[in-house]
Amino acid sequence: MPGHLQHTLESLRKEAVDIAGRGVTAFVLFGVPARKDAEGTESWNADGVGQMGLRALKEELGDDAVVIADLCLDEYTDHGHCGVLADDGSVDNDRTLEIYGRIALAQAEAGSDLVGPSGMMDGQVEAIRGALDEGGFDDVGILAYAAKFASAFYGPFREAAECAPLFGDRRGYQMDPANAEEALREVEQDIAEGADIVMVKPALAYLDVIRRVKEATRLPVAAYNVSGEYSMIKAAAAAGYLDERAAVLEALTGIRRAGADIVITYHATEVAEWLS
Repeated sequence: MPGHLQHTLESLRKEAVDIAGRGVTAFVLFGVPARKDAEGTESWNADGVGQMGLRALKEELGDDAVVIADLCLDEYTDHGHCGVLADDGSVDNDRTLEIYGRIALAQAEAGSDLVGPSGMMDGQVEAIRGALDEGGFDDVGILAYAAKFASAFYGPFREAAECAPLFGDRRGYQMDPANAEEALREVEQDIAEGADIVMVKPALAYLDVIRRVKEATRLPVAAYNVSGEYSMIKAAAAAGYLDERAAVLEALTGIRRAGADIVITYHATEVAEWLS
């Protein structure tokens, strides 16, 4: 993924301070552990790379930045799926929810302001909200990946984060790109379960869904401008096909115009500089 790389804890600290100094004040952290197993146990390890990264960000940035923890298993499992597997190789939704609760607590204890469940398991927001409240973290919010589609645009991130599934795909738990009605039902369910922010992912191919979600809810709506969307512009600009700055600002403006209150994008550092 051009312009992005995996960080050590030391380089993460330096990069975060530099980025914050350019005007970016919210960060989403993804952990890539050295050791993976079938249940992704490093995901809730208090001394795992994800939790160490969260503590490092909070130590460096304090309350001047919002730190969001990605809450999923795909980076941590040796099979690359977003949940633990049943004997037949399918994802076991209920067992996965139990683990999501453990992850949420570990991330809250490490200092995350928001957790972002991205696995699209049924009931994940309710399970996470319950675990956080029982653990005394009722002030930790949930940014729910409420409408996450089984998209072709995730490829560069999966390579960068080493989390492509070793077999099958994620269509069993991510949404059909053709089914906007399901997206609205998923959003309504996440709101009922306690989500504080609902998100549509990807963004550019789903502007109509962003608009419909915004019109259907009073909650803040986020949109994820994903790695494939980012990399297409980078590749076209590198080939001289378009003006990178103009294309990036137009794309992000379109996402915002569709109704997104929050845009998560890999262009954030560049845009902060351009707009300063």
